[in-house]
Amino acid sequence: MADLAALYARFRESSAVSTDSRQAQNGTLFFALNGPNFRGRDFAPQALEKGARYAVVDDEALAAAAPDRYTYVPDPLVALQELALHHRRQLIMPVLAITGSNGKTTTKELINTVLSRRFRAQYTQGNLNNHIGVPLTLLSIRPGEHELAIVEMGANHQGEIAQLCQLAEPTHGLITNIGKAHLEGFGGVEGIARGKGELFRYLEQVGGTVFVNTLDARLPSLAAPVTERVTYPGPTDTYPAELLSAAPNVVMHLFSGATLEARITGGYNFPNLAAAAAVGAYFGVPAADITAALATYEPANNRSQLVRTAHNELVLDAYNANPSSMAAALHSFATRPGNPADKVVILGDMFELGTESAAEHRTLGQLVLGLPFSQVLLIGTDMRHAADLDSSLLYFPAKAEAANWLREHPLRNCQVLIKGSRGMGLETLLELL
Repeated sequence: MADLAALYARFRESSAVSTDSRQAQNGTLFFALNGPNFRGRDFAPQALEKGARYAVVDDEALAAAAPDRYTYVPDPLVALQELALHHRRQLIMPVLAITGSNGKTTTKELINTVLSRRFRAQYTQGNLNNHIGVPLTLLSIRPGEHELAIVEMGANHQGEIAQLCQLAEPTHGLITNIGKAHLEGFGGVEGIARGKGELFRYLEQVGGTVFVNTLDARLPSLAAPVTERVTYPGPTDTYPAELLSAAPNVVMHLFSGATLEARITGGYNFPNLAAAAAVGAYFGVPAADITAALATYEPANNRSQLVRTAHNELVLDAYNANPSSMAAALHSFATRPGNPADKVVILGDMFELGTESAAEHRTLGQLVLGLPFSQVLLIGTDMRHAADLDSSLLYFPAKAEAANWLREHPLRNCQVLIKGSRGMGLETLLELL
């Protein structure tokens, strides 16, 4: 690739790093990444016109024509990753990596909320948690401006977390849980455990610290080889916590002696809150600040959001779904205060389950039939496997058909759970509820 020192100098002159020419640039260093159906260099002039300071391209002729604006590299993605690693090695600060099957984005945001009470923290924005997003997160960290970094890591195949660890070089790590997510890529739950466990194996090798959720049966054994372990939320753990109530909001007792009522619903969020409390305590955030931070956190982005419309009360959890998170959400919704006759669930397909998809959707259907809901709407081609179990389950191959049914049968004074994989876009049904 191009001279890394020269590229780093251009990075330091720039306001930020960008990979999307459609956005305003304002002095950015633009990386012209290639996609399956486009060549990034074609968009580099547009990025410069929009205000980028420099563009990194894999076109020698273009770079030679204007060397004061372009940097040539053989592969812009590799250059982005190498630049991020170089920058990471200039940072003298804790870097906490977070992965897991469910709840990692919520946990990341909760931890940031807590740590920001004491530190100037930088954290992964949105779900920029892959081989492109992690470098972008690292390159957004500014020495002197930030004191601590929180990096979310996502994966759907073994080896990906290990690769991201080589880029981010975390000093601390947390795995939220091991569940049935991305079964197709990981090859089963044991494959998921090995894949997510790559974070703990990296930290074992470098002498790092791991935070261990002892409620998940697989995590203590994954963490056992690591010398520096911080455990939560069991009664004999480093930072114990106790769930007092899961609905309408989570209420819990913290190791500090405080009782916390969060603005988030569902027992499945208890370990996420406990993780944030444990990480905060470990890094020296005062107990009162931990409680205050968690009590004021407002979920967003279709994750465990409580939405009250003019007609109904909704639990909007439509950011993503897999068999583990779906079961947790359904059990939690079933135990919410309220008349079961007023509870409706709207569920969309669970993606990336591979050959297990039909069986997992049937298992979901059996679970739903055993819970006290007045109405169940199943949406998507894979949900047919669940709907075939019983005629009481309303089935719609496409979201538009479900929308038409909701227009003809408006729900009133109901509690409604909405959950499905991101690609289903079930949040668009809100206007009908």
